[in-house]
Amino acid sequence: MSFTVIILAAGNGSRMKSSTSKPLHKIAGCEMIEWVLEASRKAGAAQIIPVIRKEMSDLASYLSDYSTAIQKEANGTADAVVAALPHIKNLNQPVIVLYADTPFITAEIISSLYHKINSGNDICVLGFHTDNPYGYGRLIQSTTGGLRAIVEESEASTSEKIIKNVNAGIMAINGNIIEKMINKINRSNSKGEYFLTDIVSIGNDNNLNVDFILTECEYVIGINDREQLAFAEALAQNYLRKSAMSSGVTMIAPETVFLQKDTVIGPDVIIEPNVIIASNVSIAKKCHIKSFCYLEACSIGENNIIGPFARIRPDTVTDQNVKLGNFVEVKKSSIGKGTKISHLSYIGDTLIGENTNIGAGTITCNFDGYKKYKTKIGSGSFIGSNSSLVAPLNIGKNTIIGAGSTITKNTPNDSLSLSRAKQEIRVDGAKKFQRNQKQTK
Repeated sequence: MSFTVIILAAGNGSRMKSSTSKPLHKIAGCEMIEWVLEASRKAGAAQIIPVIRKEMSDLASYLSDYSTAIQKEANGTADAVVAALPHIKNLNQPVIVLYADTPFITAEIISSLYHKINSGNDICVLGFHTDNPYGYGRLIQSTTGGLRAIVEESEASTSEKIIKNVNAGIMAINGNIIEKMINKINRSNSKGEYFLTDIVSIGNDNNLNVDFILTECEYVIGINDREQLAFAEALAQNYLRKSAMSSGVTMIAPETVFLQKDTVIGPDVIIEPNVIIASNVSIAKKCHIKSFCYLEACSIGENNIIGPFARIRPDTVTDQNVKLGNFVEVKKSSIGKGTKISHLSYIGDTLIGENTNIGAGTITCNFDGYKKYKTKIGSGSFIGSNSSLVAPLNIGKNTIIGAGSTITKNTPNDSLSLSRAKQEIRVDGAKKFQRNQKQTK
């Protein structure tokens, strides 16, 4: 397949009430426009041309790898397509017009539109059937079954308003006729804009072959405000959960688990309730993620047990059979095979070898207020509870660190290190203390 995609992304997005350009708002951790870009790439688009406004500097930066077109004024969808025309490298192929705020379009739908043009249609509109067509442009069929016109809600007659096949906004156009037809569009409508939908009636007036295809409503929902964004997020989460479960993941209460578009989970993983997985997380097979865990930008190895109440932060990598227990926080660290950090610990900027045990309350002191420093803990070591490991620090293999120690110097292999005040026992000291306290009252 060879076709061009134009993505209309120049809308004001005023209802989002945001300083961020609307297409950059995220659904399941991924920018709205990226969903559309990914579907276009997957469908095989030879060229992708986003259309933006000049003042959308954040969006321009995000799209720096693409040849973007600038719509100078907000004069409607047809005007936006006109802005993209000079950027098209090959007009002897279909042109598919998509929207940055319609993120759930699929590669399969894009391919279907391409094939309609490639098989002889000049214009093909994407629509859907709805029992509540209010607000949508109606698809007016011709007597031969093709598409005669699209009539906007504001322009529709009483009889046209009851039509339930409606316009999704997306369409495919024969590149050889797009410029000629689009230049025939005028602003003779209540909004004074150039409606791309007018190309349908213009195409019919010029004896072109105009048709439409229908898809499910969920693939073409548009997002204009925060409420619709939340609705789209819910749809995305349901899709991601179902996809994970169908690939062999167990979710005890799936409605309480939140995933990202890029989440990768292997088979036979169990995820308990109230788990949040942020961007760039991979979880290998046979892991058990317990309740109230938060994982972000990390790679979890096979047969790990994580949580409950664990926070796994970016750049953390665990090997096989690792246990990170309750109230354990790990950041920018590598955890070796069979190592256990069972509870109440902070591990940051640390390399831990295999089969090491980190006792409760252990802290790697990796920050001096100015710089971060690394800690290395060798395989087979035992770090006693309530230890403070002051980086930079290198703890050798098979080392024991006594409980309650503050370790500031490197320790050799097979050594025992401890640093604590000498314990003092005063016989009957408690009785004397309590008696003195009573006397002072």
